[in-house]
Amino acid sequence: MKKDFLHYLDERLETISDYEVALDWDTKNHTIEILFRLYAENTEGQAIDDADGVVSEEEVIEFEDGILLFNPEKSRYQAEDYLKAFPYEGKKGLSIAFLNGLVDYLQIILDEGQGELLDFLAGEAEVFELHWNEQAFSAEVEKYAKELATFLPYPSY
Repeated sequence: MKKDFLHYLDERLETISDYEVALDWDTKNHTIEILFRLYAENTEGQAIDDADGVVSEEEVIEFEDGILLFNPEKSRYQAEDYLKAFPYEGKKGLSIAFLNGLVDYLQIILDEGQGELLDFLAGEAEVFELHWNEQAFSAEVEKYAKELATFLPYPSY
């Protein structure tokens, strides 16, 4: 049985250390969300406003975001709900190079984001948000250039 990109991605995401990462496959909308969470202690008990204006003074701050993989012909989504959204090529799916680079870059984003979240809680930054750097992401994908032409299909249900 040939492996599809959902199962391959699930296995690769297991290599991400220190963070909570999950996949959510919406078969009806032809999307796959990569959801991730960062946690940090709010030792000072700061009142923190989230993006929706909800104020929290919890001891542990939880930040959740996601990356979306979507079918450009069938999926409906709001790009602003995700850190990044990427189209896949219908049944053809995604290249192994893309998937490997995505997971490697996600580890980098989470590592940097965790530090920035701690800086934010320590009062060293006014705002916390994750940042996507297209050049850094492309460099991670390029590390797997020999696998750019090898695609894994979209999963069948």
